[in-house]
Amino acid sequence: MDKILRIDVGAEGGPKATTEELGDYAGLGGRAMTSIVVATEVPADCHALGPENKLVISPGLMAGSAASTSGRMSFGCKSPLTGGIKEANAGGQAGQYLARLGYAAIIIEGEAKTDDLYLVYIGQDKIEFKVDNSLRMLPNYDLCDKLKPVYGEKVSIISIGTAGEMKMANSTIAVTDVEFRPTRHAGRGGVGAVMGSKGIKALVIDPAGTKIRKPVDQEKFKASNKEFVEGLKRHAVTGQGLPTFGTNVLTNILNEAGAYPTYNFKEGRYKDHADLSGEAQANLENERGGPGSATLGCHRGCAIQCSGTYYDKDGNFLSKQPEYETTWSHGGNCGIHDLDVVAKLDFMDDNYGFDTIEMGATIGVAMEAGVIEFGDTEGAIRLVDEAGKGTPLGRILGAGTAVTAKCFGLEHAPVVKGQAMPAYDPRGVKGIGVTYATTTMGADHTAGYCIATNILKVGGDVDPHAVEGQAELSRNLQIATAALDATGFCLFVAFAILDQQDTFSAMIETINGMYGLSMTADDVVELGKTILKKEREFNQKAGLGKEHDRLPRYFKREALAPHNITFDVPDEELDSVYNF
Repeated sequence: MDKILRIDVGAEGGPKATTEELGDYAGLGGRAMTSIVVATEVPADCHALGPENKLVISPGLMAGSAASTSGRMSFGCKSPLTGGIKEANAGGQAGQYLARLGYAAIIIEGEAKTDDLYLVYIGQDKIEFKVDNSLRMLPNYDLCDKLKPVYGEKVSIISIGTAGEMKMANSTIAVTDVEFRPTRHAGRGGVGAVMGSKGIKALVIDPAGTKIRKPVDQEKFKASNKEFVEGLKRHAVTGQGLPTFGTNVLTNILNEAGAYPTYNFKEGRYKDHADLSGEAQANLENERGGPGSATLGCHRGCAIQCSGTYYDKDGNFLSKQPEYETTWSHGGNCGIHDLDVVAKLDFMDDNYGFDTIEMGATIGVAMEAGVIEFGDTEGAIRLVDEAGKGTPLGRILGAGTAVTAKCFGLEHAPVVKGQAMPAYDPRGVKGIGVTYATTTMGADHTAGYCIATNILKVGGDVDPHAVEGQAELSRNLQIATAALDATGFCLFVAFAILDQQDTFSAMIETINGMYGLSMTADDVVELGKTILKKEREFNQKAGLGKEHDRLPRYFKREALAPHNITFDVPDEELDSVYNF
């Protein structure tokens, strides 16, 4: 990956593409690329939907190679939801294809001159812009169905649904998977609205004529990658739990821990949790059958295979396998325990282009406000439909959890920096509470996944109810995650590399073999610190200081059943997270 593609949507006569060398961005990929470009080129005080903001798309450093589980891609911008910097991560095929085409990044910039919608084709020998207003207000699945006969199924589509077109603060960017379905989403922070503000409906990434990226040191790369895969297969989480039950293996675990947020974060256990569990889901998928039903990868070359395909009782495709966060957000959080309903809501979110965490949390707030009752399945479906169609109520819901709570006069908005908390109550798992509060991204479990150590006892053992050790745990995981997000390796490899030193070493040596480097573990840590410093500096310039690194006060005041505990990590501890 030796070049950057810039797309100026405000150029005279329509969008124009220019290709440039990496320059100061050499050696960067994924989150390192997106965050450093945004921090360097985007005024922190700009409006997220204004012409000064930029959308940066960057495959990880290892994407497009034979490195296992390395096809993740980052999307970065100033977030319409948080007002700070944003990196949203997605699987699917596009990251691999962009890397094979040689692009370390696509930077979409400028101000659209008209209301036209553009389709962008990016292939080996040409880049083409096409005005196509027939795509207007097409949901993602309908869009892919329309483009498939034109471009075939060997391309990847990066697209926005209706939410992104309407520039909703809860809007995603979809990426097609191996089956050419738009199921992989850069979900958090409203990145779809930024793409919509640039007047681009979809990018077609065509790898025809390209080959897999070759490593500098073939022997080192091959041997290290083999050892890395063996390590992933050997670990209980990446080799057994995730392939068998998907991410939803966590439902029973978190419910037992008393940290499964229920009824808009009112309780830590859900009476019908077993109906939503990964075990129940896998049994149902295996019983119904169908291609890729219970175990599937989100992109080619994945050794973990934590995804799947969900079919209805008649064998019809209903959605990708709903992940843990989705079964929680649309399930237990809303008092719903029907997996078929959760899968339908998951499909609707993917189709319209909504983040399932944000939408489920928003509906939970609407339920507490009395818009519909907890457990109202038809009502939940109706609310997502209203949001996807942009009705007046739908516009409120599409603006996210914080705005919805404000509109209905509720204190109980489980958000940090305007972004909804995922499926772990910070009172029951205090390490993740520290991450929610302090990450540059707004409430985000993936930014520093303390569940690994607090609950699963991966990489050590820190009592989830204790105050001591949580800030240090979150800090270390945030640094490691920032670096991992730059590589293109899936976050789930962290389970194996935290527990198995040889697997961690093999991962580093795979990178070294790819690039002819002699990078050490200390270099990985420094990369993570550099990314976080840049993100932190951007947020401070955007007006997000340490006073914003806090949970809502009611988490300190209201005890969570069944353990009857509050979030009591002192502010001084939160402020210490970035002392590096």
